[in-house]
Amino acid sequence: MTCHSFLLCLAGTLVLAAPAATAQDQPTPPTESARPFGLTDRMEVVYQLQDAKGKPLGTIRNRVVNFGTEQNKKQTITTTTALIKSGAYDTKNKLMNLQDLRYLCRQDTCFTDGTSELNQESLRSFRDRRFSYEPVPLAWPTHPTVGTTLPSGGITVQVSSTAVDIAKVYTTIKNRKVVSGPETVTTPAGTFQCYKVESERESGTAARADLVMRNGQRMVDYYSPEVGVVKTEYYDKKGKLEQVRLLTMRQGSDAEATEHLKQKSKIKIK
Repeated sequence: MTCHSFLLCLAGTLVLAAPAATAQDQPTPPTESARPFGLTDRMEVVYQLQDAKGKPLGTIRNRVVNFGTEQNKKQTITTTTALIKSGAYDTKNKLMNLQDLRYLCRQDTCFTDGTSELNQESLRSFRDRRFSYEPVPLAWPTHPTVGTTLPSGGITVQVSSTAVDIAKVYTTIKNRKVVSGPETVTTPAGTFQCYKVESERESGTAARADLVMRNGQRMVDYYSPEVGVVKTEYYDKKGKLEQVRLLTMRQGSDAEATEHLKQKSKIKIK
């Protein structure tokens, strides 16, 4: 073979190999095993809010909008993200609040959006003001260990006008600890093996450093690594049960169920 023929053959080989290299560089969608809490496309996750006697107080509907992936600068860690449309409804099924949430899954930990912990009623009196949101995700390990502590999370909202800062509205979930598990917890959505996570929830409005109105609760989450939190109990400072949030449904795309999230969102506070 002449040198000229050899070069032509080598060039043809490189041209044929180029598409294969390009295909390997294309991003691949996240697998279901890497997605937060086993969520799937357009899945609907529904919670019912109840008082201490089991009387319904409202409903929270979370619907998966899409998934994505992110990498750190060194491209050594991949984070799967899930965008969630979350609607809160009263007992008459009237939409009270609509917001976007962002769940994450990275290595051996999933994260819920700290924004979901905000008491929206605390912003009602500031409706005509500017809001700056600073959420801190809540970490949920995929392999919990009894006795370990978990990082704090929550959200801070800076309320301001065009000229000055007015107040900070916040909710912080702190002193989180895995106290027991796994144990069987049954809800209308099914039966799950859960870990019991206790924490303190503090909500408040700070007009100044020396002027803070706050409210404290004790929280008990029953957490399944496969599906997330399936039950949450809220207790007052005296240990009396005040409210329960209960997982009632996890299912794929459902036209009737998701129709609620298509209602007007002008009441959204953000």
